[in-house]
Amino acid sequence: MGARGLMDSLTQLVLGAAVGEAVLGKKVGNKAMLYGAIAGTIPDLDVITRYFLDTVTATEWHRAFSHSIFFSVLFAPVFGWLIWKINRKESASWKEWSWLMFWGLFTHPLLDAFTTWGTQLFWPFKIRLAFQSVFVIDPLYTVPFIIFLILAMFQKRTAVKRKKYVHLGLIISGAYLLLTLVLKGIAFKNFENALNEQGIMYNEMNTRPAPLNTVLWMANIDTKDAYLIGDYSFFDSQSISFTSFPKNHALLGKWATNDKIERLINITEGWYTITEKEGQLYFNDLRFGLISLDDNETQFAFSYKLVPNGEDLMVEERPKFKRDAKRLMAALWQRMWGN
Repeated sequence: MGARGLMDSLTQLVLGAAVGEAVLGKKVGNKAMLYGAIAGTIPDLDVITRYFLDTVTATEWHRAFSHSIFFSVLFAPVFGWLIWKINRKESASWKEWSWLMFWGLFTHPLLDAFTTWGTQLFWPFKIRLAFQSVFVIDPLYTVPFIIFLILAMFQKRTAVKRKKYVHLGLIISGAYLLLTLVLKGIAFKNFENALNEQGIMYNEMNTRPAPLNTVLWMANIDTKDAYLIGDYSFFDSQSISFTSFPKNHALLGKWATNDKIERLINITEGWYTITEKEGQLYFNDLRFGLISLDDNETQFAFSYKLVPNGEDLMVEERPKFKRDAKRLMAALWQRMWGN
């Protein structure tokens, strides 16, 4: 799964545990945290689809059905019934276990809605909520949550402090999510001012936080024939600069109307470029940026190799390497403190 996947799962596990404790901790103690954590992890089991579905379909299914209100409502009573059967000695009813599972399942996609990828909360309607105000892993969100949860675990189930610690964790993490929306608004305004000052005409702008923080922000800007990418830190003292990446959509040729290409375009919400290297075409998802901050970098974090297969097209996701992630993290840490 990789470090990113593990950290993402940890964040959702902690949120689920806190919600479980808030709902049923007084009655069943630490079991509420345990089952809340399980509920908070279940929606992400959709990643197993990549092992038996093609790349495009697996990408479409990620954060779709399992991250919807429909899924939470449908499966909460099922999981609640199973837990009730396993824990018949506890005083909690089937309805109470189901309520715990519902909130554990439902808060997972709510948190995901703040990330860049977003979530199809209203599945089967193809509406993807993506506020793009927090990276999928953010220590400022997760670490305080963990601390309060650990403090609560060592209190008796009926202790006032136990309830207080859990509520503090939920309040502080919730307040931080709201703060990220404010920070996003400030970053957006700074990007907008820079574009106006430089006389750059554009159609649309998309902003998102850099990995692991909400101090450094990235922007994709849609112009006529190219996308511009820029970054801005709240510690910057110099003007924002932008790098241009040609759209090259015409390189798709006859594949432009291919079903898989149209679905990829829909997944990226139109934020994509096409590149050609040694006769090989690549479809690049711009929403997650480049694999490094190097001025000459051309490879994006999410890139798909397009392989003709007769009259059809095979789509293969380009692999990611730990060395690239380490290099990017080091560069982001340095860049975060200002240009």
